[in-house]
Amino acid sequence: MFDFSSQRVIITGGTRGIGAGISLAFLQAGATVIATYSVNDAAANEFKNKYEQNSSRLDIQKYDVSSSKEVKSFFKYLDEKYPSLEVLVNNSGIRQDAIAALMNDEQWEKVLDVNLTGTFYMSREIIPRFMSNRFGRIINISSLGADIGFQGQANYAASKAGQLALTKSLSKEVAKKGITVNCVMPGFIDTELIKDLPEEQRKEYLKMIPQKRFGKVEDVAHAVLFLASREASYITGTSIKVAGGL
Repeated sequence: MFDFSSQRVIITGGTRGIGAGISLAFLQAGATVIATYSVNDAAANEFKNKYEQNSSRLDIQKYDVSSSKEVKSFFKYLDEKYPSLEVLVNNSGIRQDAIAALMNDEQWEKVLDVNLTGTFYMSREIIPRFMSNRFGRIINISSLGADIGFQGQANYAASKAGQLALTKSLSKEVAKKGITVNCVMPGFIDTELIKDLPEEQRKEYLKMIPQKRFGKVEDVAHAVLFLASREASYITGTSIKVAGGL
């Protein structure tokens, strides 16, 4: 639907789950994709091998988005390799569920560090580069959990709600420079995160969805491509829910 053939797109957490679906959609639209990951080498290698035909436009890099030092090093690499960057999709995210009263410090801090602080570090680095080109798209992958606040996910819900607030503030700071900042809020998407849930919980979640199905990664990817397109130039500081009516 869109042509990204002259653009470089960064997708954090871009080698599995929703991120892999977004990476594939941009590859199919002609973009050069820099897909990042932090831990799962096997998934990254599987993704790379699966789309080997696009190897000239697929760059997979491993680093930790929650480390300011590693983020800076990643962007130094990008500056040396690519003439410009056009799109950043902040998709890296983790869950460490626990009832709040039983949640330990590490569970709270790690989820906030990756989901929220990682979004900030990546955005902080790319904004000056976008400003020099007077063009850029930042799309933050939040979650419907930011609105609903599911039990056992106080850390996750807080991190995703923080992404929404960060999106609104950043969008106002960079609007005059031709840069847009938006959110996509997936509901229940059929990835490993859903597959890991107990069967009874899956059934309960399915009952909540008016469309009576879990979403596909392609559903999220299409929303991201639209917000990343030049056609979406007057949309900023907002969010699109991809949740089947939930």
